[in-house]
Amino acid sequence: MEEYYRIRRLPPYVFEEVNKAKAKARAAGADIVDLGMGNPDMPAPAHVIEKMKETLGKPRTDRYSASRGIPKLRLAQAKYYERRFGVKLNPDTQVVATLGSKEGFANVAQAITAPGDVVLVPNPSYPIHAFGFLMAGGAVRSVPSEPTPAFFPALERAITHSIPKPIALVVCYPANPTAYVASLDFYKDLVAFAKKHEILVLSDLAYAEVYFDDDPPPSLLQVPGATDIAVEFTSMSKTYSMAGWRMGFAVGNERVIAALGRVKSYLDYGAFTPIQVAAIAALNGPDDCIKEMRDTYKKRRDVLVESFGRAGWQVPAPRASMFAWSPIPEPFATLGSVEFSKLLVEKAEVAVSPGIGFGEHGEGYVRIALVENEQRIRQAARNVRRFLETAPEQLHNVVPLATRR
Repeated sequence: MEEYYRIRRLPPYVFEEVNKAKAKARAAGADIVDLGMGNPDMPAPAHVIEKMKETLGKPRTDRYSASRGIPKLRLAQAKYYERRFGVKLNPDTQVVATLGSKEGFANVAQAITAPGDVVLVPNPSYPIHAFGFLMAGGAVRSVPSEPTPAFFPALERAITHSIPKPIALVVCYPANPTAYVASLDFYKDLVAFAKKHEILVLSDLAYAEVYFDDDPPPSLLQVPGATDIAVEFTSMSKTYSMAGWRMGFAVGNERVIAALGRVKSYLDYGAFTPIQVAAIAALNGPDDCIKEMRDTYKKRRDVLVESFGRAGWQVPAPRASMFAWSPIPEPFATLGSVEFSKLLVEKAEVAVSPGIGFGEHGEGYVRIALVENEQRIRQAARNVRRFLETAPEQLHNVVPLATRR
């Protein structure tokens, strides 16, 4: 039977191959150290949980909520932007609460995309950045992910050779999966470029608070005039370990925010009110929990880089995000990221995400998530060491063939 139109536009879900390998290994009794999905393992802050408990069962909280977010929540997000970035937003016209940043991206694509519209998307990048527009009937043209001087000539070429002219550009810094970080100077050039070419910029800032030095990642909206052409998406998933709560925000350009709000009004009634109230408590509350989160991920990053390095796999240390983006170690590079990831599950009992799942230019890499504690990361490193030391002998029928291709 022929697949439906939008399903046909979606490529195969390559992560499913690794998920099947994990399931098979676990069914056989293996203890998999899962560094694949970016699913925070830390609990949400105690005061946030208490606020939700306190709100549960109160009059009217079980009724439909507001798809754009209750007013005090939008105000809390506006205050966060002013406090953290020095950016003033109108909570009534420039802030919409979303069911996580992923839903926000998908619905903004529905709001602004006409059939055949072209959107510039980094490659590699988080899948929804491209798939949201593909599902909306648009077309995607790949541009580089790394915020270097070569970024803008590549954008110029993409715009020159795209028919029709692109309507928007997606950026994501700190980046998932690559962990690249953009500077404010880069954003200034980006805003000028977007205004020159009259295109929108959609910025994914989900990892704004997950950084490991004394230089916090900036917001695109810090650039004067950025709200003329930009919308930015943030999430409470990583900052407050509230991934399953599904709470995020879109802020910025009033026209796009209004369009997103209208689309959402037809599709949902917003998050459960007690969750929105708890999110207010998180945004307005103490930031000790954020510092603890950062410290935890930094320690895990350091353990990962050090222990995997001693095991024989040199993993570049990310400056930000909860991921490391690592080349596949020799002599496995020619296997490809999917086959290597499956092999790692089978032979080392360690799961990572294949880079090809983030775009064709992710091939040759894997994404390693900092979602296990330090002891488990060291266990993964020991497993990797044994795998790398024994692979040439045990996998002589696999690795030599791969290296001769």
